[in-house]
Amino acid sequence: MVASLIDPRIKLRHVACFLEINRQGGVVGAGAALGLSQPAVSKAVTELEDILGVALFDRSRRKLALTGFGEMFLRYATTSVAALREGIESVANAQTRAAVVRLGALPTVEVEVVPRAVLRFLQGPLACRVQVESGPSPHLLNLLRTGAIDFFIGRMPHTDVMTGLTFEHLYSEDLVLAARPGHPLAGTGELSLRAIERFPVLMPPPGAIIRPTVDALLVANSVGRLAQEIETVSNSFGRAYVLMSDAVWFISRSVVATDLEQGDLVALEMDMVASHGPVGITTRAGAELGVPTLAMIDAVRAEVEERG
Repeated sequence: MVASLIDPRIKLRHVACFLEINRQGGVVGAGAALGLSQPAVSKAVTELEDILGVALFDRSRRKLALTGFGEMFLRYATTSVAALREGIESVANAQTRAAVVRLGALPTVEVEVVPRAVLRFLQGPLACRVQVESGPSPHLLNLLRTGAIDFFIGRMPHTDVMTGLTFEHLYSEDLVLAARPGHPLAGTGELSLRAIERFPVLMPPPGAIIRPTVDALLVANSVGRLAQEIETVSNSFGRAYVLMSDAVWFISRSVVATDLEQGDLVALEMDMVASHGPVGITTRAGAELGVPTLAMIDAVRAEVEERG
């Protein structure tokens, strides 16, 4: 008799509830996302912990946090769910001959690089349905690890979250401090970063890839308390807000490149060399990507190369 490869008591709903609680930070959000009642989600995770014989979540805090065993299980659970998703979709695609490319786009590239790359791909011989997901880095990282997207494009994630992932560098870019034309700090020559202390500042939220870079810039330039901080990852909100106010906006140069070229926004003259960072393609290590997905990645590379 062949021994079971996995404890038959562990069901997919156990793993799904575990992953969603971790993603949502609690049972309430997980239940809403999964379409289950809170008691059902709590019961599933408790059953999983009983089967494994360890606590996966620290319940002493208001927001559930993973224990050491939970962190360990998370790595394997996300990989297994991603592999299962790929297997199901591979069979479905083989039956229907319907391929789909699923990619993520951080704000750094969702305005210029990704739209042009998708257009290039759809004009090629492997054109198929394309799904583009946008959002902050933690959101896209979660989608990538669980197999909901095949890869994402943007600034390189922090090294402490790169376990099980690979990064292909495409180019590097700086941040800028964008403002409206006619801003009090515009056209006054090179300034110290401390000049922004008396103005509202649009900041990336905690968890955004560029937030540590912005924080490091502020500390290195001895910037004290800012008059007003507004956290956002919305490019459309950022543009609208700086155009109607004296706010300044920490943002990747490529996001506002067209606005700067057309004079709709200006980049304040400040030393931002320390904000230089790599932009590229992040994938799951060892993932077997389909031919259409590889063609899309080639389209991204070609677009970046053509744009120099």
